[in-house]
Amino acid sequence: MDKYHYEQAIEQAHRLLDNAKVNDDYYFVSKAYNSLGHVYLDQKDSARARINYTFGLEYAQLSKNDTLLMHSYNNLGNIYSEIPATVEKGIAYYNKVISIANRIGAPFELVAPKLNIGWTYLDRKDYERAYPYLKESLEIMDSLSEASAEPLKDSDYFYSLIYMMHGRYHSYERNYDIAEDYFKNSIRLVEEDSLYLNAAESYDEYSKMLARKGDFEAAYKAKEKFVDYNSRVFEGEKLKQTEIANARYKLNQYKKDLLIAEREQKYQHDIIQKSKEKVVVMIFSSVGMIFILVFLYKVNRDRQNLIEKLKVKNVQFRDAKVEAERLSLLKTRFFSTVSHEIRTPLYGVIGLTSLLLEDKSLDKHKGDLKSLKFSADYLLALINDVLQMNKMESNEVKLENVSFSLTDLMNSIVNSFEFTRVQNMNKIHLNIDEKIPPYLIGDPVRLSQILMNLVGNAMKFTERGNIHIIAQQAGSLDGKSKIYFEIKDDGPGIPESKKKVIFEEFSQLENSNYNYQGTGLGLPIVKRLLKLFNSKINLESKEGEGSSFNFTITFDIDDSFKESPLMIEESQVFDDSEKRKILIVDDNRINQVVTKRILEKKDFECEVAGDGHQAIEMVKKEDYDLILMDVNMPGISGLEASKEIRKFNKNIPILALTAVEVEEIREEIQTAGMSGIIIKPYDVQQFYQIVYKHLSINKVSEEI
Repeated sequence: MDKYHYEQAIEQAHRLLDNAKVNDDYYFVSKAYNSLGHVYLDQKDSARARINYTFGLEYAQLSKNDTLLMHSYNNLGNIYSEIPATVEKGIAYYNKVISIANRIGAPFELVAPKLNIGWTYLDRKDYERAYPYLKESLEIMDSLSEASAEPLKDSDYFYSLIYMMHGRYHSYERNYDIAEDYFKNSIRLVEEDSLYLNAAESYDEYSKMLARKGDFEAAYKAKEKFVDYNSRVFEGEKLKQTEIANARYKLNQYKKDLLIAEREQKYQHDIIQKSKEKVVVMIFSSVGMIFILVFLYKVNRDRQNLIEKLKVKNVQFRDAKVEAERLSLLKTRFFSTVSHEIRTPLYGVIGLTSLLLEDKSLDKHKGDLKSLKFSADYLLALINDVLQMNKMESNEVKLENVSFSLTDLMNSIVNSFEFTRVQNMNKIHLNIDEKIPPYLIGDPVRLSQILMNLVGNAMKFTERGNIHIIAQQAGSLDGKSKIYFEIKDDGPGIPESKKKVIFEEFSQLENSNYNYQGTGLGLPIVKRLLKLFNSKINLESKEGEGSSFNFTITFDIDDSFKESPLMIEESQVFDDSEKRKILIVDDNRINQVVTKRILEKKDFECEVAGDGHQAIEMVKKEDYDLILMDVNMPGISGLEASKEIRKFNKNIPILALTAVEVEEIREEIQTAGMSGIIIKPYDVQQFYQIVYKHLSINKVSEEI
């Protein structure tokens, strides 16, 4: 290569490459590719040079030789830094050399990449970015020279370049005396070692500096020196270019000869093969035709058989579909029936427990009663989860649009978790953005289910921690309010591998709180309900650092809400001594007792009817302020009894008591003329609110 015998250089490099690959010697494979890269770079074929340098880098990485790896990075840096569009990529390669040299403690290897980076910035006239690299390269060379007893390899070469580039920088800064000193040192070194190329460049830049300084006579003399050295370089370059041209010609001629030989050999081979091929083609064609005929016959026979089987399968499929639909309907009816049958006795358990908790004489059993109520509430939650999932699978869940207060809803949710909060010794932090409108239009029941499940999930896995419930206004436009909800805790967190699993049905994570295991339906229900809101759940969690569930829902803003005479506080309506009379219609004796005792605690006068016929007769004879009507009763149902009562009394409020899901019977209840619905088992405070509300409406109506 030094003698420009590129043809021989390429030949030797390929021999090295073949032998090194046979012996799996990655070091010499990389050396061979880098040598080929140098040859092609000298021939101005930068595309081939880059390809070979890239292969050299790949094998340098496989060889795990840091020195070879640094040289490979530097070669690619030289390629890319010369192209304006890829300068930064070239500098990145130089920086990789610097990183390796620092890691292995090879300061001399830092000189070339730092010098190259500085040189690149100087050529781009980015002097401020160039100078730190030039300064560092000089400092490294000085420290190495002082520490070494013998002259460093190529030290004059590197010093001449470093001094020349320092001269260029100080010439730009107009520090002409300093620049001249650097140029003279560079010139001294290149003349001592006959470095013609470096000498030509040093004199050229020195001449430019002198001209800029105004010393034109000295600049002219420096220019003459540049011309002299440049002519010597030019002579060497002419020899080099002659050899390059010769090498290219020989390589091209070699390729042409090889191509002609290959074509002649292929032509002769084709002639020999043609006669054989004709015979082979005839044989294979005959065999192929026989095979095709046999194959077509078999395919046709199999097709007829498959058609017959498909007809049978279609009949079986249709029958199976009908049976599946029948079983699905039976399952839905079964869940509805089970819901009613389980909720009815739960009404008695929860109601009696709530009453006993308020009995001061039973304070010593208060803990047991709380546990009993919690267990009953927990059982009710399990039933609701299973029924909810069943309804969602049957696509029976539809969103409603009613006006509601988000603040009231979220406060109610916090209150419902008071027992669990105390049991697990947690703190609940409720943060509601004041910018959220007072009343929104949407489905508060489904929103409540989402928040209850998420808060319950956080409470379930957190002990002696904090639960944050956040609602923030995320945007408001065209009468709509976009609200961001977040429930986060500082519990054990969720492993990365479980983040998708927890949204699958009946999946659970292990936790230390064995009092609250759950069905594993809470988060799947949340995911499905949010889909109805055109939203999705987002999970952020790190194991040991807690979890955060967040989502965004857009509601319509209820601007029409204004306080009316019908919206009167309980204390305003019942401040007088007037005693209200309520009729309880229920065929279950326990439920009669529970409902009556709950109402009597608020000084209501109560009477009981065991069936619909009795209720109709009692309403005809007595004046009642409100009727609590069980929907499912033997003989005449609550719906039929309400229709009969409405024939002679249009105004008395009739509240439906039912353990059936609201969506299943809401339309029937409204058609029967009932005023509202109370789902059994109910929360006592919520029960009072509904009763007070309808008594208030009735009283205001009477006054009007």
